[in-house]
Amino acid sequence: MVTDVTERPPVRERGATTIADRVVAKISAQAAREALGGVPEGGHPPHASVVVHRDAARISISLELGYPTDVGRRCGAVRSRVRSRVEGLVGMEVHEVAVHVERLHSPHTAPTARKGRLA
Repeated sequence: MVTDVTERPPVRERGATTIADRVVAKISAQAAREALGGVPEGGHPPHASVVVHRDAARISISLELGYPTDVGRRCGAVRSRVRSRVEGLVGMEVHEVAVHVERLHSPHTAPTARKGRLA
């Protein structure tokens, strides 16, 4: 039995797919991790918060970077990757990706074993 495509009801009558903000936030955080290539030693993975209005998202990413690094280039890579992943996977337009660098981690200030005499 072959069904004629013209018999389907209009899109408005077929329903709608909604994607929760937390799903967009998880996709955004994962995309930020991919753009950074990992988390600095002793650091925390990126965290994303998202506001979705209709089919457009505004995304805020908080992350930590290793030191020294080109902060502008790294943040630009995160913005680009997050925007492309959200638009590609979710189909939402991304109006803004704000990147907040919370902390810089230096290998010289990483926590090490305590030095001193042993009793």
